[in-house]
This record gives sequence, C-alpha cells and structure tokens, in this order.
Amino acid sequence: MIVQILTDALRTAVLVSGLVVIMMMLIEVFNVQSAGRIFSGLRGRRMGQVLLSALLGAIPGCMGGFASVSLYTHGLISFGALVAMMIASSGDEAFVMLAMFPGRSVWIILFLFVIAVMAGLLVDLFHSRYEGCHSMNVHHEDMEPRHGHENSRHYGWKRILMFVGVLIFISALAMGFLEADENYDIGNHAAGSLAGVTFSFNILSEEWMYWIFSALSMLVLGMLIWAGDHFVEEHLWEHIVCHHLPGIFLWTFGTMLVIGLLMWHFDLALWISDNTILMILLAAAVGIIPESGPHLVFVSLYAAGVVPLPVLLASCISQDGHASLPLLAESRGSFLKAKLINVVAAVLVGIITFLIEN
Repeated sequence: MIVQILTDALRTAVLVSGLVVIMMMLIEVFNVQSAGRIFSGLRGRRMGQVLLSALLGAIPGCMGGFASVSLYTHGLISFGALVAMMIASSGDEAFVMLAMFPGRSVWIILFLFVIAVMAGLLVDLFHSRYEGCHSMNVHHEDMEPRHGHENSRHYGWKRILMFVGVLIFISALAMGFLEADENYDIGNHAAGSLAGVTFSFNILSEEWMYWIFSALSMLVLGMLIWAGDHFVEEHLWEHIVCHHLPGIFLWTFGTMLVIGLLMWHFDLALWISDNTILMILLAAAVGIIPESGPHLVFVSLYAAGVVPLPVLLASCISQDGHASLPLLAESRGSFLKAKLINVVAAVLVGIITFLIEN
C-alpha cells in the first residue's frame, strides 16, 4: 500500500508539474512571438481578467485552472480573477457530475460561473494586484529578428535536454502512462461505495483533453528547435525550468504523499451525517484539500439523494481539484487567502441556498 501511495503521488506530481510547465512555456511563446501584445490587453481590465479566469475554471478538469494560475503567477491577472477561477472550478469531479446527472450539472456549472464572477469582482475592490514574477517582459534580444539582426541559435545541452523532456512528457501523456491506476486511487479509496452507490471512476481520465494538449505542446517543441538562444536559455530554461519546476514538483509530490497517507488511515465517508448545516461546513472544509478525490464523496451522496443541493454547491465552490497545487508551490500566502475566501463563499452560498429551499 505504501509503495502504491508513493507511486500515485509521484505520478500526480509528474503530471501536474509537466502540465504547468508546458502551459508556462506556451504562454512565454505566445507572449514573445506577439511582442507582448497577446496578454497586454489583460492588464488594467479587471472585468476581462475575471471573466476569462472564471471561464477557464468552468472547463471540466484542471488544465484551465493551471492556465489561470500560470497567468496569475506571471502578474497578468488579478487576485480576484484567481479567486474566480477557484470558485468556478470543480476539478475532475465535473466529469463525474456530467456523467451521473448531466442536466443538473450544466446548471450547476453555470451557477458557479456567475458566483465566481461576482466574487472575483468583489475581491478586486479590496485587494491589490499580485505581481508574481516579472519574466513575462519581452527583452530586446527577443525583438532582434524583427529588426533584421541575426539571432544566434546553438543546440547546446540545455536545449536538447528540454526538447527530450517535453517529447517524453507529451508521449507519456498521449499514451496514458500518467493516468492513475484503475485498481487504486486516492480519491476512489476515499469515496468508494457510499449509500448503496458503487462507482469506479479514474479522476485523472481526461484522454481527449490530453490529446489536444499534446498537439498544442508541439509548438513548444517547434520553438525549442527554431528559437534563438536568448529565448531558450533566458525564458524557458532559467525562468521556467530552474525557477518554477523544482518548487512545483516538490510541493505537489509532498502534498499528494501526505494526502495519500491520510486517506489510507481515515475514511471521510465515516464523517457523513444527516445534519445539512454540518454537512455544508464539512464540505467546505474538505474542499480546502488540493485534491480531487474527497469531493467524490459529496457528488455520490448527492446523486444518491442522501444530501441536498446546498451541500454539493458548498463542496464545488470550496474545492478546485489539482488546480491550486501549483499556486501552493508558487505562493503559499496567495493559496491560503484564496482558499479562505473560497471557504467563506462556499458556506454562505450553501447556507443561503439551504434557507431558500426550506
């Protein structure tokens, strides 16, 4: 069991770190190739930032959340926009909800989107912009080819190492090597069979999105072949691989390892009761965990008619799957503040909805 937990934590750390790094590289590529214009429109437009981030969060799975976190840590979107993403996102559980109760799931996702936009705009009224790192600036060396200057390109070990690493990751992603073991998974171990509803769902099963993501990542491979030395070494190697990758990987692996050990010793299903207010508070608290699995408890209980809609809404608002893991690695302060706001919003929406229903 310990070996399986270690393997699952390592697999998730590689998956999350790889997706975030590829996303960051794509952002760098688009930013430099457009001379900074592609993202400059976001600056100073809080409404646009919040709407875009909420929309990314509403996309089932965690990759939209990863993109939003990447934009935030680069200082391109506001803290309110980050909060909007985290409220709108239900992580991988969105796939489960769409499979178990598709009609209601669409309305829930739309409702979360509206709440996310409102919360994000409200937060931005009282919170200053988080600037993150400042490596999204376009340097003079990046603009040299546009002015007719020669841009040196050498195939040194850094370029080759990144090319091979990205190629291996894309191949593993496309062939499903990074998907969770169907026979064991932290989330499924926690959820299991509840209230007579037995289900088996791989929380990392997003094959079609991985295929699309793998295809887009070919742009990174192209840039690693054709880009100049400055872009490859300064933007990709120094900024992303050396500065971001180690922290993201170590924090993700450590967090998933702790979660796996806790799930092995404690069964969240035993905490369930028929007290709706207590369940709302519990759902909001469990949502703090940066992992998709625990939320499956509330999804399955709602599908079985054991808990009402307010409990599911509180859980959806509070949790955001794996999307906040890279934020935890990059800025613990932002992670804690955003999670606190999410929990407060989850409890308020859950209780208000409960009072309206009754």
